[in-house]
Amino acid sequence: MGNKQIKQHLETAQKTGILKISLQRLQELPPQLKNYPNVLKTLDLSQNRFEKIPDEIGRFTLIKHFNMSGNRIVDVPDALGELIKLEVLLLNDNMIVRIPRTLSNCQNLKTVNLSHNQLTEFPVMFCGLKHLDVLDLSRNKITAVPSEVGTLRVTELNLNQNQISVLAEEIADCPKLKTLRLEENCLQANAFTPRILKESKVCNLFVDGNLFNPKEFNQLDGYDEYMERYTQVKKKMY
Repeated sequence: MGNKQIKQHLETAQKTGILKISLQRLQELPPQLKNYPNVLKTLDLSQNRFEKIPDEIGRFTLIKHFNMSGNRIVDVPDALGELIKLEVLLLNDNMIVRIPRTLSNCQNLKTVNLSHNQLTEFPVMFCGLKHLDVLDLSRNKITAVPSEVGTLRVTELNLNQNQISVLAEEIADCPKLKTLRLEENCLQANAFTPRILKESKVCNLFVDGNLFNPKEFNQLDGYDEYMERYTQVKKKMY
């Protein structure tokens, strides 16, 4: 993208608050953006060649929608936690190994997509965020779901295609969790304790591709209670 095109994008963004510069092989922010007024509400830099999120991002405190999916990002800076109005964070399809604790400052987050990265630990900084509705952590290398998960307030949690062998039963305490995706992990059937199956609000549980067969799962203590919730939700849909 030439300077002229970028200038046009920036001029438009000053009026609309929306800046989208995708598929342009960018490795760093356009220099013009450094002197840019703080008006952006949407910043889309997806499908470029960024290896890191620049620290300057912390200046754009009005951003609600931030998309840097499809880059080559390994590390996420603490400065991202300064985007306190952020509602949608899309960082899927990168090489991220670490999420900073400062993201717990982003109290307005509603949707977070970190799928297809290199995370090995469950990002507990998202637990307790009151407005977070969907958290996608699929296709990472997470090995355990820790006890902190009990304060996660999402309605949908996607953990498909990780390496999870430990599932904290505190997941039963999630106040809003309805859809839990755990397909293609390393879980044994007994990871789904009676407390999880009986006491949680989960009514859509996806567990194919783990270290047990459907018959083992169907025989678990609490399976009938889970199926009752599942059936009730299906009835409401039709």
